[in-house]
Amino acid sequence: MRHRNGGFKLGRNTSHRRALLRNLVTSVILEDRVETTLTKAKAVRPHVEKMITLGKKGDLHSRRQALAFLQTREAVTRLFATVAPRYGARVGGYLRITRSGFQQGDNAEKAFIELLGAEHELDEKRQKREELRTKRREEMQKQLAEDQKPEDGSNQPGKE
Repeated sequence: MRHRNGGFKLGRNTSHRRALLRNLVTSVILEDRVETTLTKAKAVRPHVEKMITLGKKGDLHSRRQALAFLQTREAVTRLFATVAPRYGARVGGYLRITRSGFQQGDNAEKAFIELLGAEHELDEKRQKREELRTKRREEMQKQLAEDQKPEDGSNQPGKE
């Protein structure tokens, strides 16, 4: 029986679970929004909140603690430079978990875990992706139009 044993096991051993949570926390800090299963999102929430609290302290010891948990130095610099200052006046509650349907293979419930206040940056990323898509689409249509042009007949067989 697991009475009064809190926490999420996630069907993994300790080292695998720790690696999974570290990867998810790093991804949330770098990307602002990650889609995963609902249980993993609920499991990773306290870890991300602890990292943001360390970022709000901003001292050397907090930076070293964050560096010991996060996977990359880029994540630590982003945490201390952009993510943590965003929540200067807020005391906890830095994340939003939004359910987003079910997974195709095993019907597990999917969810987005995202940082609050990151809507502006996410909109900018979405806009850049749209611009790239339209640019690529125009280039492909231009290429297709060039390929569809009737040739002058010099390469057709039978005409010499």
